[in-house]
Amino acid sequence: QVQLVESGGGLVQAGGSLRLSCAASISIFSINAMGWYRQAPGNVRELVARITRSGFTKYADSVKGRFTISRDNAKNTMYLQMNSLKPEDTAVYYCNAEYYNADFWGQGTQVTVSS
Repeated sequence: QVQLVESGGGLVQAGGSLRLSCAASISIFSINAMGWYRQAPGNVRELVARITRSGFTKYADSVKGRFTISRDNAKNTMYLQMNSLKPEDTAVYYCNAEYYNADFWGQGTQVTVSS
């Protein structure tokens, strides 16, 4: 069982920045991959960024060059640095962990970008 707690969401103006954090209840070194997903009202949940245990990263085309995913194994925490935010980035952002063929999710954190 993996418990994930997100933080760092909020309201920001277009062009601004936010950093999301996801704290895990276990050593993230043992987690195969972690990722950030988002879901806007009326939309399906979509992958934003993903990072594997080895550090391989993948980004949605819509965030490439603006968002950076990283993980700190010593703090058991994953981050999402979001720069040059746009109104279309507004959504609830969820942390995900792929651990022993199971998916675990955080409760989500709201990100709102005003124009």
